[in-house]
Amino acid sequence: MRTAVYPGSFDPITNGHIDLIERATCIFDRLIVAVAENEGKSPLFTMEERLEMVRAVTKKYDAVTVDRISGLTVDYVRQQGASVIVRGLRAISDFEFELQMALMNRKLDNTIETVFLMPSIQYSFVKSSLVKEVARLGGCLKGVVPDLVIQRLREKFS
Repeated sequence: MRTAVYPGSFDPITNGHIDLIERATCIFDRLIVAVAENEGKSPLFTMEERLEMVRAVTKKYDAVTVDRISGLTVDYVRQQGASVIVRGLRAISDFEFELQMALMNRKLDNTIETVFLMPSIQYSFVKSSLVKEVARLGGCLKGVVPDLVIQRLREKFS
């Protein structure tokens, strides 16, 4: 069974993330969506809120499980018996950071591969930080994030 891990902060999960999850489930037998505790970021949603939203919007995918992750991604991947890290590339601006991360992960464990997936064109601009800014300013996010996330964003910014 080929297992992959899709790590990210998912603050909040977007339709772009879901698009990548769907694509990854066509390639891998099992996908773990690993919600990260990132000390460098100040998340809008708590870890529990993010886990709950990710679980709710991915429950229809039999091959997907949701978990929390802290520490090195390669350590988590190894602990889960996985061999692949899934990452998304929206635009060329993502490439430099993602390449550096992939090469560092390879240096830490050369048995783990990173696979880059591109979202559908309609999600190529969707970024969680942009979503939060639009929500904070009261803009429409229909089609950009799941309805559950729209509701949670409204609650946060009301």
